[in-house]
Order: sequence, then structure tokens, then C-alpha cells
Amino acid sequence: MMDLVEEAILYATVMHQGKVRKRKNIPVILHSLEVAQILGTLTEDREIIAAGILHDIVEDTSGTPDEIRHRFGDRVALMVDSETEEAFPEEDREKSWQKRKQQSLLKLKESTDIGVKMLWLADKLANIRSLAQDYSENGESVWSYFHQKDPAMHCWYYRTVAEYLELELNRTGAFKELIKHINYLWPGTFDSDKARYRKYKEISLAGCRLIGSGQKGEVYRYDDELILKVYNRSNTYRDVEREIAMSRRAFVLGIPTAISFGIVSVGDRYGAMYELVDSETISACIARNPSGLESYAAVMAELARTIHSTQSEGNDDFPDTRDRFRSYITNGIGRSDRELADRCMQLIDKMPDTKHLIHGDFHTSNVFLQNSEALLIDMDRLATGDPVFELGDMYLYFAASDTEKPEDIDPYLGIPYRTCRQFFSLFMRYYLQTEDESRIREVMNRAALLGNLRLINRCWKAGRLTEEGRSKENRLIHAAKNLLEQVDSLNIM
Repeated sequence: MMDLVEEAILYATVMHQGKVRKRKNIPVILHSLEVAQILGTLTEDREIIAAGILHDIVEDTSGTPDEIRHRFGDRVALMVDSETEEAFPEEDREKSWQKRKQQSLLKLKESTDIGVKMLWLADKLANIRSLAQDYSENGESVWSYFHQKDPAMHCWYYRTVAEYLELELNRTGAFKELIKHINYLWPGTFDSDKARYRKYKEISLAGCRLIGSGQKGEVYRYDDELILKVYNRSNTYRDVEREIAMSRRAFVLGIPTAISFGIVSVGDRYGAMYELVDSETISACIARNPSGLESYAAVMAELARTIHSTQSEGNDDFPDTRDRFRSYITNGIGRSDRELADRCMQLIDKMPDTKHLIHGDFHTSNVFLQNSEALLIDMDRLATGDPVFELGDMYLYFAASDTEKPEDIDPYLGIPYRTCRQFFSLFMRYYLQTEDESRIREVMNRAALLGNLRLINRCWKAGRLTEEGRSKENRLIHAAKNLLEQVDSLNIM
């Protein structure tokens, strides 16, 4: 009786019969076997190797996902599906190229099966071997044979694949070879060290205490001296490197921020270590000592004023916060109420260009108190703009809720919703340095409008509105219309 791999070879040979690879008169089955051979250097798992042999069946033959599943099982079918691009037959192949790649990359990014990642590595390595050989013989003319003729787009694709594979497969010879070929075709894409042996320090969360969480990951107390930030699976090594680099740039500009001294691996996620002795988040301080709410609001306000009074230097190249909020409008309210979206966009467009720094994720779980000194973490959204954008983000965290149950905000910051609202009210007084209720209300309305625009965009995160999302959006649009009647400009600086 044939085993799974032998049956896959026989089936694939029949299905690919008569088919040859692009530009070369080489049978397609030889590519499938090369992928299987590469997988054989990575694993002895017969399902993964079988998937390598079958990975082009659905995309290039009359074979169907159901047939793969029936013959070879659910897991093999799932791995083959991860490599199968949607066809978009109504669109030209060149025009749909990026869309097809983005959708297939999403499958890789979201998969937790190491077999999927090994399959992608083996297939892309086999492909880039052939591409690098063609390029060495024919130079730039090779790009004219592809549906996508821009080499920069091919670089984007291969670089993204490598970034998604790096954490779990960076120590394999196949990954090192992939990096070598990428750097040959597009010099400088990756640090050359990535093509040599490298082992990340592996950290366990056993015994660690969770002290904060956010959209990018969680923060743990590792020991008495160290804080460990663990990033979500969607964050690549480059994302973590970028955040650390932004922290260093902020520190040089005089913003009190904690600097990570190393990237580690935590299971299948990346982590960053910070030396923060005898420190805790302001969220934890408030939860432990609610009576000190006003003093913590004053600390946060002083820190915000320090950030916002700092201007970036000409070569810093921080992003413009206005662009982030423009995208919230376009991808959120712009899908449901074009007239309202245009009015909001006009307010954004009227705002002057300013180089004042904005943290972009300023809340009590991203600020640590160490010996009474406030230190920031999470610097990946550091940008420039009017401070009203920071207040708009804070309104979302502390004074608004995108659910029918305001208490749902509790797990995020670890602070009861009512306490969050009290904190934000105190913060605004200290930040604006006034007791003038009309001035506070004026700025609060501007922040609330921006917070609502971000919440509306969040309703559309899945690309479409659910029934619950539609209900939330209607409430938020109604609130935005009321706020627009009271807001004639957004900037507060």
C-alpha cells in the first residue's frame, strides 16, 4: 500500500501531465518535487511533504479542494489552500497581482500551523532559486515575463513572506538561502546577518505577571528588574525593530521613554525586554490606589505636555498624524455618509502642518512610574501633528465605548469605566491648565469628534458591517453630526 507521499507524487504527476513552467520547457512536476525535497530538509511530517507535492494542484489543474481533502485529509487540504490564490477571472492578471498576493499573504500571516509556514518557505525558495538564476543570465529583462513587471513589487512580496516566516524558521538552512537570494536580487533588503546562523534568546512566560495589554500585545513583569512586552503574532521582527528605533529617536529628542535592550522569542511571538526596576503602569497604580487618581492625572498631563512641546528635527521623517485620521474617515464614515465624511475631511485639511510630536497610543497602560518618573513604552505610532489628535485617541480609551456595555473597557486598561471618565476629566484640566469650563468643553468636543471617527472606522475593520456594527455606526454617526454643529475647527495649538 502506498503511503501519503507516494500517492501524492502519483496524483500530482497525472494532474500536471503536459504542463511546463513559465519561460522554460521544464515539467511542472519537477517544481513540485523540488518543493517536497526542500520540505524533506525541514521536517519528516508526511502531511507537510505531501502538501508540498500538491500545492499547485487547485491553482493550476482541474483538481478541487474537496478532492484534495477526500484523498489526503483536512490538514493537507488546508496547507494547499494557503498557497492557492483567488483567481479574479474578471480582472486582468497584471491588475489583480497585488490583490492576489495580499490575500494569500493574509492566509500565511494568520496561520498557526508550522506546516503552512514550511510549505511557503519551500515553495518561495524553489521559485527564487529559478528567478535568481534567470536574473544572473538575463538581467533586468526577466521582469518583462511576469504579470507584475515592477521588480519593487516582487521585492515587497518576497520580503513580506520572509518576515512572516522568520521567527519560527530563521535557523533553517532553507530560510538562510531564501534571504541570500532576496539580497542578491534586491541588495540591502535584509541585514546580511540574517543569512548566517542566529538564535534568539527564548523566553517563557511561566511565572510572569500580566501587567498590561493593548492592541499590539501584552506587557508582563518578568522579574524584579525586567519588563517583557510580547507582541501579537501579526508583528514581524521588522515591526519590533522599528518600534525600538523610534524609542531611541524619541529619547534623543528628550522624551522620557524606556529603551529596549533586546528582542527575544516567546513561543511563536516576538518580545522586547525593558529594564524597569520597581516600576508599574499608571493603570496598575490607579487600580491599587484609586484615591490618587488626581495625582496620576497630573503626571500624565505633564508627560503629554512634554511630548507635545517637543518638535521633530527635519531629518526625523515621522509620519503626519493627519494621514492616519484621513484613513479613518475614508475607510470608515466615508463608506456610509459621503457628505459627512467630506465635512470631516475638510476640517482635517484645514489644520496647519506642525512638527510637534504625538505619541499616538497615549494611555495609562503605556506609561510606567519608576521612582516617581514617568516613562513611556509603545513608540511605534510616534508622529507629528496637533495635540488634538492625541486627545482624540485618549477620548476613545477613557471617555467613549464602542460597545453597548461601557464596562467592556475594564479589561483593556484594568480600570473601571467610570474611573476612566473621571481620570480623563481631571487630565484635561491639568493638560489645558485651566478651570474654564467653556474652554474644556470646546477641546473635549474636538477630541470626541476625532474619537468617534476612529470608532466608526473600527466598525468596518472586518471589511463589512455586521448587524451589531451597523447599529454602533448609526449611533456614532449621529454623535458625530451633533459634534460637527459645535466644532468649526480642530486644532488646539
